[in-house]
Amino acid sequence: MTDAAKAATALKLGTRRSKLAMAQSGHVAEAVRQLTGRDVELVEITTYGDVSKEQLAQIGGTGVFVTALRDALLRGEVDFAVHSLKDLPTAQPEDLTLAAVPVREDPRDVLVARDGLTFAQLPEGARVGTGSPRRMAQLNAYARSHGMKIETVPIRGNIDTRVGYVRNGELDAVVLAAAGLRRIGRVDEVSEFLDPGVCLPAPGQGALAIECAATNADLAAVLAELDDPRTRFAVTAERALLAALEAGCSAPVGALADFLVDGQIVNEMRLRGVVGSTDGAELVQLSTTGPVPTSHHAAEALGRELASEMLAKGAAGLMGERAL
Repeated sequence: MTDAAKAATALKLGTRRSKLAMAQSGHVAEAVRQLTGRDVELVEITTYGDVSKEQLAQIGGTGVFVTALRDALLRGEVDFAVHSLKDLPTAQPEDLTLAAVPVREDPRDVLVARDGLTFAQLPEGARVGTGSPRRMAQLNAYARSHGMKIETVPIRGNIDTRVGYVRNGELDAVVLAAAGLRRIGRVDEVSEFLDPGVCLPAPGQGALAIECAATNADLAAVLAELDDPRTRFAVTAERALLAALEAGCSAPVGALADFLVDGQIVNEMRLRGVVGSTDGAELVQLSTTGPVPTSHHAAEALGRELASEMLAKGAAGLMGERAL
């Protein structure tokens, strides 16, 4: 194929249909256009997680938003796909390449509450909506330790649906990912950014994953230009922790790797992890710090090391879903 013919052939990008997925895929599509000079066409794909009305913990969580996109990649219906990295199972299929993990958006969770209340200001018995056992465990634990009484209510749905529960008075607050609200331009609706010390995010939260077929080495090399090594090392450590705990992405596990700065020099990476019972009665929360990783292996080692410490403290008994 000539260069002119290549430029005329649009690359097909597989994406979920939600407003958030379309927004984040649109950002990636524009970056790929800039890199390649080729048009990029968004191909909307419905996943099982999009159509099921069950709670994620009930349908397994792991891969429910990913499998249909990966199948389309392997069938050659799309050239590459964009996922929320936190939705990816921890084991990478051999026939697919994680070509790029771009610069991470804000990894924190946020509260959207009635009257702009912060979490500490919520009234006695406040109803707080979230579909995440991880968030339930940590919010209930925080409430217990601060003498608050809240009720965590399981919810599903897109951002509009979830925020709607607060706007119509059905719930006092909902907890969402900051990254999603930022990507669709609705961060002004946030009542409070939750400190990771209160609620550690899901492993990989705020990061995107760009995948293509392992056989498509030319495209993988182009997409790799969108990779941010620091983000990749951070999420690699977080996901290694999750994998070593043998937990799926609907298990009550939080993790965040961040970089510690001394003056202008980034000299260490800190990894924090948490596992808890959803009622917040039991929580295993630990952290470790090491040199900034210079390889995938080093980042994984940090995650596995923290996981083994958490398992020694009883983390295994607090996870609802165990990998088979």
